[in-house]
Amino acid sequence: MSLLGWLRKKPELDVADQARLFTMANPVSLGDQLLEQQRFVVVDLESTGLNYTKDKIISIGAVVIENQAIRMGRQFSRTLNREHKINEAVLIHQIAPSEIAAGVRTEEGLLDFLEFVGDSPLLAFHADFDQNLLLREFKDVFSYNFKHPFFDLAELCPMLYPDHGMRSLKMDDWVEYFGLHVLQRHNAVADALATAELMLILLQKCKSSGINTLKELDVSLNNWRRRQGSSMA
Repeated sequence: MSLLGWLRKKPELDVADQARLFTMANPVSLGDQLLEQQRFVVVDLESTGLNYTKDKIISIGAVVIENQAIRMGRQFSRTLNREHKINEAVLIHQIAPSEIAAGVRTEEGLLDFLEFVGDSPLLAFHADFDQNLLLREFKDVFSYNFKHPFFDLAELCPMLYPDHGMRSLKMDDWVEYFGLHVLQRHNAVADALATAELMLILLQKCKSSGINTLKELDVSLNNWRRRQGSSMA
């Protein structure tokens, strides 16, 4: 660890926040859990920008996939009260200042999300950004090491459908490719729901491809990454 890391003060938490953090579930290991029975949490973050080293989370949306179905009654939505970031939030996401002013404390919102996730693996489209932003926020706010495994649909889609024939691999391209009718986009919960719809298709494709467990999915994904790296060498 650098000298700066040693000198950096740990955040001061109130007793209630510390107690909640202490009771959080450990993340699942990627083993022989069947995909068709696995609980996944699909997450989408709205932030003040696209730099995960300095930008802040302003909104979290999440939905649950369990037993190969979206649990519509199990949705998560929090806006965080970060008034000093109002101008950026309005500019990027059209989130009204009144929404941010009425948001929950950062600590409360992040702990609520962690409780909602439980031990489940997480799903996102372009997951690196969401994962790194959560890693940094939990480190900064709680000195907590966020270890939940992420699966990135921006990788799973081309891995499972290599004959897609598309050059641009944005979320909207895959929604159109699969003929999904998404009624709303571009807020955290709506984007999480769209991602969940994609994942249901991918779970069926996993089954027909002989990928049946979390471990097999992880191994298949790592093998696909190596092949991609070799083809670009």
